[in-house]
Amino acid sequence: MANDMETAFQAAIDASKINGAVICATDAEGNFVYDKALGKRTLLSGEKIPQQLDDVLFLASATKLLTTIAALQCVEDGLLTLTGDLSSIAPDLASKQVITGFSDDGETPVLEPPHGPITLEMLLTHSSGVVYDFINPLVTQWNQKFAPLAEGQRRPVEEAFSFPLAFHPGEGWMYGGSLDWAGRILERVTAGTLGEHMQKRIFDPLRINSAQFYPVTREDLRERLVDLNPDDPEALGKVVLGGGGDPNKRSQGHFGGHGMFMAGEDYVKILRSVLANDGKVLKPATVDDMFEHHLSPEATEGHKAALASPMGVFFSVGTEPGTKVGHGLGGLLTLEDVDGWYGERTLTWGGGLTLTWFIDRKNGLCGVGAVQGSLPLDGEVAADLKQTFRHDIYRKHAAWKAQQW
Repeated sequence: MANDMETAFQAAIDASKINGAVICATDAEGNFVYDKALGKRTLLSGEKIPQQLDDVLFLASATKLLTTIAALQCVEDGLLTLTGDLSSIAPDLASKQVITGFSDDGETPVLEPPHGPITLEMLLTHSSGVVYDFINPLVTQWNQKFAPLAEGQRRPVEEAFSFPLAFHPGEGWMYGGSLDWAGRILERVTAGTLGEHMQKRIFDPLRINSAQFYPVTREDLRERLVDLNPDDPEALGKVVLGGGGDPNKRSQGHFGGHGMFMAGEDYVKILRSVLANDGKVLKPATVDDMFEHHLSPEATEGHKAALASPMGVFFSVGTEPGTKVGHGLGGLLTLEDVDGWYGERTLTWGGGLTLTWFIDRKNGLCGVGAVQGSLPLDGEVAADLKQTFRHDIYRKHAAWKAQQW
């Protein structure tokens, strides 16, 4: 794979491995700006047109950063606390038990009361015990027996994640629907929708008008929607998820873990606001706290185990095995400098198999790289291209800085 982004992405386009890409990066001051749209997208009619920076992308799990910011705004407003018991706001979440097995005949789940309460901090760091059902075999078995999904059925957050906890709150780490619960809790304390809160408190201050939770109904957005094409006529974001669209197809309401659609050129505005710590969406002290390690010692060990597991390649977000990492509020947190690349306390995550983002406060750089894949998605190619973006944007930034002298 070529080190240069343009060469690598164009080669993948020429080989019909991907359709294109949207890449946006900037420094805190907005002096270094790298915005690039490559390739073409296909309209629902089958017509192909050039990819544009304002094309509306399915963010998938990159939604989680937005929900984290929204939840932290509620903390600043005094509606929530990071470490307080959530049981009065979410008794349905607090009443969950921990699944440890099944009876020998496979009919009865073995459950035990949680050792302690779930907190917002745990939800924002995936240490709550709420996991994705497809990740944990016991939860998968529980769902198949007690909550099978009927064809065409849509579920709100409470029902989509009705299954037991996979581990005791604060005592493990595993990726899951914690941010969906955080979004639902926000809705309860604000008496509005998650999307309404984000528009008023995040998007409006940053002059963003390209965002909508699934389903995208605004006509001005639908005509720019990458995922509205002959392969995905329902605009579920299938290719971003590697071919399936179930998370959106089965969702009812706003899911803070995966449901947002937005232009890449707007998403980077949010990254830059956090990078610059400009006070437009969060207070400076809150932003500083996002870049601290927020896992308990037990959850830290669970995080290390998850990174060492077969699924660890997805949880490491491009960092090399052995790199010291933790978890901040919003994503993976590097805990040491990587030469020529991420500085210590870089926050990073992604969306599906095709999108990645980072905020590096030490080196003053942030960016989002969105591979515009085609079906069937070549996951290896997408992963290589994301990694090329992550590294080459640093080379481009360094070359730009050298020219300033």
